[in-house]
Amino acid sequence: MELKAQQPPSTPKLGDTSIINEKPLTAKQDSEPRSHMRTKLDPKERALVRKLDFYIMPTICVMYFLNYVDRNAIAQARLNHFERDLNMAGNEFNTAVSILFVGYVLVQVPSNMLITRVKPGIYMSGWMFLWAVVSACTAAVKSYRALVACRFFLGIAEAPVRDLFGIASRHNVANAIEFYPGATYILAIYYTHSEMAARVGLMYSGQLLATGFTGLISAGVFARMDGLRGLAGWQWLFIIEGAFTAFVAVLGFWLLPNMPNDTRWLSEEERKLVHARMERDRISDVLGEASTWEGLKQAFQDIRTWLFCLMQMFHLSACSFNAFFPTVTKTLGYNTTLTLLLTCPPFVLAAAGSTVVGWSSGRLNERAWHITATLSIAIIGFVIAASTLNMAARYVACFIFPLGAFSANSVIVGWASSTLSQTEEKRAVVLAITNVFGHIGYIYGAYLWPDSDEPRYGIGFGASAGFALLSIFCAWVVRMLLIQDNKKIRASNLGSVNLYSF
Repeated sequence: MELKAQQPPSTPKLGDTSIINEKPLTAKQDSEPRSHMRTKLDPKERALVRKLDFYIMPTICVMYFLNYVDRNAIAQARLNHFERDLNMAGNEFNTAVSILFVGYVLVQVPSNMLITRVKPGIYMSGWMFLWAVVSACTAAVKSYRALVACRFFLGIAEAPVRDLFGIASRHNVANAIEFYPGATYILAIYYTHSEMAARVGLMYSGQLLATGFTGLISAGVFARMDGLRGLAGWQWLFIIEGAFTAFVAVLGFWLLPNMPNDTRWLSEEERKLVHARMERDRISDVLGEASTWEGLKQAFQDIRTWLFCLMQMFHLSACSFNAFFPTVTKTLGYNTTLTLLLTCPPFVLAAAGSTVVGWSSGRLNERAWHITATLSIAIIGFVIAASTLNMAARYVACFIFPLGAFSANSVIVGWASSTLSQTEEKRAVVLAITNVFGHIGYIYGAYLWPDSDEPRYGIGFGASAGFALLSIFCAWVVRMLLIQDNKKIRASNLGSVNLYSF
């Protein structure tokens, strides 16, 4: 990879453990263990971070929570005569799950290439309102074909919002991550590399809590409202969740920040400090400004882009059990209400694990070993679940594999964002491509859980274990490449330099 040197910043980095700041090393020193340079935040910067957390994190987490509540409602609806009401058979449910990601993938890259010129708070709230309406309209479908059409358009409506969370803008934003690839665009405007990991982990826990608590919501709706006013329980579920999402979207027009110079709750001094923090947080092989198409070319020519694409695709393929978790839990033999209640605790644990792993990765400035450890835990859970039909052992496995599989996510997306950020345009394209590839895993992953494989679901669990192993392999290939890239950065700079984390 060709690295273009830039005059390094003279200001020391504050509180950043995601990239390393050090002076050039000799060839002999290159082989020594790397060191971390860490400093404490000054009082003004610490106060700014607290203020950002107070305003941004609650709103982002609630929106991300609702994103997955609406998306995964179909998984719970399946337990309330959903397929029977729509005369579905065979793999038609699997197709209804898969088609959402087809719409999502088609819109992802074009949206990421255009979105940098839109106010993020307004854009996100507007698309959130639209996806809420589409989700609520699922209650009105009367056939399998209508369901597929509704799910396809739901994927299209969700894509721009998730894109917005995952790209960087032209306004001197130094790093981005994805909201999946979602709300992290907003996070990336305000937080440094070291601060992002824990906050993305916290945000991502919203998805896991959504998956778990949707089970609790569904249990209450199905038990109390099934047949009310002539509507099935699954219809009420889509209506209630869609209406609440629309309400939050309206609030988002006032609560979400835009760019720092356009956010009313920041003072002029705080806006300047946000800008200064982002400028200090650049990797030392940053390239010059580039057009959108040059960013596309840069992304496609970087082999690391494709390694991160594969890593994320394999990882999300291993997470394809998400839409079928209630179905798997039903194999324990309990009634619908208790089955839905049992889906909650594993995802609460996974949410806690995701937050801890994200914090640990940022704190220790380490990526590959965190990914290896978490996905290895997932593999153990997949093997246990596929190996036995014993009720107790299987439910224990239902805690293990979500904990391991989902805890790796914030580490992977944050690593891709901070590594492939030589230009704003390249980062935007990279995060779009990585997310597209990742969600391709969801498209074919939906067909790994056929009804014919019930109750063991050996195909799904076996394939998930294999995909997790492949994701680990990609992480170590990236790690080896970044070690070599850091040596090149040291050799091409004369002052203090910022290196890749791995």
